[in-house]
Amino acid sequence: MGFKVGLLGLGTVGAGTVQILQTPDQRHPLLTELEIHKVGVRSLSKARDVSVPSSILTTDLASIVNDPEIDIIVEVMGGIEPARELILTAIANGKHIVTANKALIAKHSDEIFSAAEKHGVYVLLEAAVGGGIPVIEPLKQSLCSNRIQSVMGIINGTTNYILTRMVNEGAEFADVLADAQRLGYAEADPTADVDGGDAADKISILAALAFGGRVDRSQVSCEGIREVGRSEIAYAEKLGFVIKLLGIAERSDSAPNTLAVRVHPTLLPKSHPLANVNDVYNAILVEGDPVGQVMFFGRGAGAGPTASAVTADLLNIAALLKVGRDCAKQADGTPLLDPLLACAYRQEFAIAPLETLESKFYARFLTQDLPGVIGKLGTCFGDHHVSLESIVQADKRDGLAEIVVVTHVVKEGDFRSALAEIEQMNVLSSIASVLRVLPT
Repeated sequence: MGFKVGLLGLGTVGAGTVQILQTPDQRHPLLTELEIHKVGVRSLSKARDVSVPSSILTTDLASIVNDPEIDIIVEVMGGIEPARELILTAIANGKHIVTANKALIAKHSDEIFSAAEKHGVYVLLEAAVGGGIPVIEPLKQSLCSNRIQSVMGIINGTTNYILTRMVNEGAEFADVLADAQRLGYAEADPTADVDGGDAADKISILAALAFGGRVDRSQVSCEGIREVGRSEIAYAEKLGFVIKLLGIAERSDSAPNTLAVRVHPTLLPKSHPLANVNDVYNAILVEGDPVGQVMFFGRGAGAGPTASAVTADLLNIAALLKVGRDCAKQADGTPLLDPLLACAYRQEFAIAPLETLESKFYARFLTQDLPGVIGKLGTCFGDHHVSLESIVQADKRDGLAEIVVVTHVVKEGDFRSALAEIEQMNVLSSIASVLRVLPT
C-alpha cells in the first residue's frame, strides 16, 4: 500500500523534497511507498532544477487539495493566502498536512489545528522552524515529560550571518546587508529578517508547542538589528559579550498562564552556549525540569536542510497510516490521533507586557563633555530604582563624551522611565543605543 502526495510549490524547498523522494536508496525504506501524485506550480514552462513528469504538473492548486486519491498535502509555497485556504480545504477533505510555512502557522495555527482535530488529520510542521534542525517533534515527544522553563534561540540565519560578519570585519550593518543580498543570503526585501518578523513567527510557534498553549503572534514584541552598529559590536567585545538576535519564550513569574515572548538583539556573555553560533547557522536552547539544558544546532534554511525536515514529517505520517493508527475511533466517530504528533492546545497564554519583564541593559549616551554628567546619569537611574553595574566615559566623539552604562537586572518599565527623564537633560546630545543583556 502506497501513499500519494500532493505538492504545493516547486521552489527551493519543493525541489529539494522531490530530489529526496526520487532518490530513496540508502534512506528509510518507507520512502519507496511515497508517490508524488500532483505538483502545483505557478508556471508550467519554467525551467526547474528537478525532473518532474509534465503529466503531474498543474497550475490548478485547488485540484490538488480536492483530489480524492491524494493522502498527504505538502505545502511549501509560503505566504498566507492562498496557502491558508488550500490547507483548510485539504483538511476538510481528510488529507494530512506537512508545511514549512512559519508565517501561516504563527498567525493562523488556532484555526488550522482546530480544523485538523475536527477532521482527524495531522498537521506536521518540523520545517517551519530551524530548517533541518529537529526541534518541533522533540518538543512534542522527547521532551514532553519536562516542565519547560524557557526556549531561546538564534532562529534567523540571515541576521546571524550579518552580525557575524560585522564582528569579524568591523563592518557596518548596511554594507554587510548589501553584500548578503548580492550573495543570496538576504532577500531583495530583507524586512522580515532584519526587523525580526521571521524570528517572531518562529518563537511564537516554539512557545506554543513548548508550553502547550495558544500564543497570539500579534502580541509578541519584535525588534530587529538595523540599529546595531559597529560601535555596539566593538563595545560588546570590550565588555566580554557578543550580539545576537534572539527569540526568547519563558514562563512569567508575575502571573499564571502568562509567557514572556519577544525578539530582540541581545548581548550574550561569550561563555553562553549560543555565543559561538555563527554565520547562517541556527541554534535553539531549551531548558526544562528535570532535563536541564538541551541545545539543537544546525543550518536553519536552504533546500537540503528544509527538505530533510519536510520529508521526515512525510515519513512520520506514512508510518502512522501504514500501521492504521488513524483507524481507531473516538466516541463521536472521528479518528483518534496520536497525541504526541497531533498539535492540540491545552490553554491560551497571555503575553506579559515588556515593561513588567526584568533584564540587564546596555546603553550608550552622547553628552556634553562637562564635569558631573556621569553623576547626573547615575542619580537619575537610582531615582528610578535602576541599579548600575558599571558607568564609564568610554571615549570622545565629535567633541561629545561617550558614556556607556550597563545595569544590573532591573524592571524594563523602571529603566525606560529613567531613559525618558534622561532625554530631557540639557547635557544630553543623544541616546545612541539601548540593548538588552542576557543575565548570567
